[in-house]
Amino acid sequence: MAERQARPGRDAFKLFRPLQTRWMDNDAYRHVNNVVYYSYFDTAVNAHLIEAGLLDLERSPVTGLVAETSCTFFEPVSFPETIETALAVAEIGRSSVQYRIGIFRAGAALAAAYGRFTHVYVDRATGRPTAIPDATRAALEALRV
Repeated sequence: MAERQARPGRDAFKLFRPLQTRWMDNDAYRHVNNVVYYSYFDTAVNAHLIEAGLLDLERSPVTGLVAETSCTFFEPVSFPETIETALAVAEIGRSSVQYRIGIFRAGAALAAAYGRFTHVYVDRATGRPTAIPDATRAALEALRV
């Protein structure tokens, strides 16, 4: 079995945003279900790209598609908590980027969960991998840790 991911702190990330958990996020065990964390990851990455003017859901000629994702859980969160998603860039290739994403209880020093999320940039018309646009690359570099 692989060695367990170390529990990251806030210093491992560059960008934080609050996110309200929802009633439907909880499962029968009264905590956020594991699959919901992947939705949180999508929200953290794509909200940043949209707000930075790098992604237009209808018109961007180049878009990022999720190629790989994983999550390590350290402690549960539950509705009605407001959590914080934390974002950093670990690696940037020609057509791909690997994000690090932390899920923090509001104000907590250590992540409740840690994820990796890889986007491969593709041409919207052809669906083929393409180089990350220069403006996007610059914004991603600013998030690199």
